[in-house]
Amino acid sequence: MHFTDRTDAGRRLAEALLAEAPELRGAVVVALPRGGAPVAAEVAAALGAELDVCVVRKVGVPGQSEVAMGAVGEDGARVVNQQVVDAADVPPEAFAAVEARERAELARRAAAYRRGRPPVPLAGRTVLVVDDGVATGSSALAACRIVRARGAARVVLAVPVAPHDWARRLGGAADAYVAVHAPEGFRAVGEFYRDFRQTTDAEVLAALERPGPPGGAGYARHEVPLAAGPAELAVPADPLGVVVFAHGSGSGRGSPRNRAVAERLRRAGLATVLFDLLTPGEAAEPWKVFDPGLLGGRLAAATSTVLRHHALAGLPYGWFGASTGAAAALWAAAEPDTAPAAIVSRGGRPDLAAARLSLVATPTLLVVGGADEEVVELNRRAASELRGPSALQVVPGAGHLFAEPGALEAVADLAAHWFVRWLPPGTGGERPEH
Repeated sequence: MHFTDRTDAGRRLAEALLAEAPELRGAVVVALPRGGAPVAAEVAAALGAELDVCVVRKVGVPGQSEVAMGAVGEDGARVVNQQVVDAADVPPEAFAAVEARERAELARRAAAYRRGRPPVPLAGRTVLVVDDGVATGSSALAACRIVRARGAARVVLAVPVAPHDWARRLGGAADAYVAVHAPEGFRAVGEFYRDFRQTTDAEVLAALERPGPPGGAGYARHEVPLAAGPAELAVPADPLGVVVFAHGSGSGRGSPRNRAVAERLRRAGLATVLFDLLTPGEAAEPWKVFDPGLLGGRLAAATSTVLRHHALAGLPYGWFGASTGAAAALWAAAEPDTAPAAIVSRGGRPDLAAARLSLVATPTLLVVGGADEEVVELNRRAASELRGPSALQVVPGAGHLFAEPGALEAVADLAAHWFVRWLPPGTGGERPEH
């Protein structure tokens, strides 16, 4: 298998990722420049993801610079391939000299590529590390270490081509590995490209500055400190409203499913807020995970706080709740001092808020998977008890996590239409009379 060039390789890698791991939509894509940047740009565009760089420099054997004896990266990352060092008989002082030279170049490139912009926040998020290929793996290993140190919840290493045993070689560097082509007769990355000319700094900058899809990385991003960790705000120009996410049990603001839905909502012109309802310690206590009063109170308080941010001032808001997060939203909606414009529940547990369902006048959409039969019945009963406008939508064949092909996209589309429909007057939507 040969790739025409890095752009072609990026498109084919994106196809493989969408086929093997559609939940990666909305993940952060981190490119290893220079060669990885044009590949990553295609992947980010296809996934609707933010794109950033992780600057890593190969430490080459003296006189054989293409043979990596290690790598250095941002944040002080350092990898030594002792097997190569020993085979090439490289003394410590020679290694140190090459390392110093590469660190100087690393600093130059990081400044040139970032242009004063801080790295994209990775804490609690799924991060897709992308290069144009893997040979020894030193650079990829350094990059994976860097993104983990920056708080990535899950790391996926993806490349167009790599040796057949690359996952074994890299071990636990990443949580998952994706390659378009992993042949046994591997000698060098370049042999699998018809055009493998060196990527220039200008091409890296062009890749990083290429406009993303609507709702993508071009949105203004902010953080608001909360008790359980920062709330992540993503705000499009002239937003119609804001949707605050309440995650379910065993999840948090890094949930790839919620992030995928949030990406779709931003494309519809809605700002989004993702945050943690519980601290890590609290999340280990089952009674707190299933306490709708506690979770609902946290949701209402967090919403009140984030709506004071200047980027969201005056916007109508809605709540998107998954599993137990849906119970939190319904519980909080019954409070007299809350006024969500709409609620969407994904695979929700409205039964946990049964005592308050008859008090909820907020327009509520209940979305469940057709294969999640017990939850379908719970939501059907809840729909009959809600006081305000409601609808039950069953996604055929989907399970509780909506992991089936196209299932999560269906949820996201339903949610976007519901929220836009029920926005208050003056923002293009219709508001029901209570």
